Amino acid sequence: MQTSDYKQLKVWQKAMDLTMEIYRLVKFLPREETYALSDQLRRAVVSIPSNIAEGHGRGTDKEFVKFLWIARGSLLEVETQLIICNRLALIKVEESNFAQSLIVEVGKMLNALITYRTNKSNT
Repeated sequence: MQTSDYKQLKVWQKAMDLTMEIYRLVKFLPREETYALSDQLRRAVVSIPSNIAEGHGRGTDKEFVKFLWIARGSLLEVETQLIICNRLALIKVEESNFAQSLIVEVGKMLNALITYRTNKSNT
């Protein structure tokens, strides 16, 4: 694996799209959420493409899969925090629909890549 190849991964590209969308959405949060949900959402969403890139740079399938699992955990954290924002009526559900669809898409891509790389390393 070459370290620059991670940018060619569709899952990394979609995770970057999700990051941009979450950054757009947190601008709607009230000021009192700046150091709570807003910061937490940004940290969690940045962790997704970052862990994909870091894992890819480790050079082994085993290490890559480990970091893909971390990225998946961060994805679920973002999803949960977005649901909290919706339930607290801080962000309208219709405003977060695109982010929710990206979360589903990135999740499926991560699951598929984890399965593929795990099977590849076991053979």
